Amino acid sequence: MSERATPFYCPFCGDEDLRPEENESWLCSACRRVFTVNFLGIQLPEGAK
Repeated sequence: MSERATPFYCPFCGDEDLRPEENESWLCSACRRVFTVNFLGIQLPEGAK
């Protein structure tokens, strides 16, 4: 089981009342949308060594 990334606000409406759901997703109590948070990686600026 992986650690869950914790969002601080809903990416759709900006509300802060989020509840954990199954399958590592989050439910926004204000707009009722369910979403997940995924880490894609870190990108270095062009030309960085």
